[in-house]
Amino acid sequence: LHLGLGAGWQEREHHNYSWDLLDVNGRFARFEEGLQIISHLLQNDEPLDFDGKYYQLHEAVLLPRPQRPDGPPILIGGNGPKRTLPLVAEYATEWNGVYIPPQTFTERSALLDELLEENGRQPSDVRRSLMTGLIFGKDQADFDAKMAQRTVTANELRQRGLVVGTGSELVDQ
Repeated sequence: LHLGLGAGWQEREHHNYSWDLLDVNGRFARFEEGLQIISHLLQNDEPLDFDGKYYQLHEAVLLPRPQRPDGPPILIGGNGPKRTLPLVAEYATEWNGVYIPPQTFTERSALLDELLEENGRQPSDVRRSLMTGLIFGKDQADFDAKMAQRTVTANELRQRGLVVGTGSELVDQ
């Protein structure tokens, strides 16, 4: 069991739970408050008093306690170097990059290493994963047939973070 969290961006999800879809700054501020609360409740037996802009708690406790002493691993998804990755470095045990090209994933992973060290953590403390799409052709003819259904080129899809091509092309990516 992993607890997957993010700042949120889908209008439908916000509507389903009767949450206001705030601007990006508001969503991240609310997300950071939530991470502070969740981390405390998962890792501490002491009641929590919290008076934030988005959440207010008085003597809040989490019962029953998680089986793991520090609670379930926390996965944070997103790509932002200024907001998301610093939160990953502070709170997460896994970072999930979302639809970014492999080169960008590698660059963000290196930045995450630096942020982790600034937070007194090791790069190995945070697992890395990537949510992406795949369009695979067993050979060039098969790949071309699959791409014929698309309105964008393979390179445009790669720029959007998808992995596309034949077997040998996928290895290169």
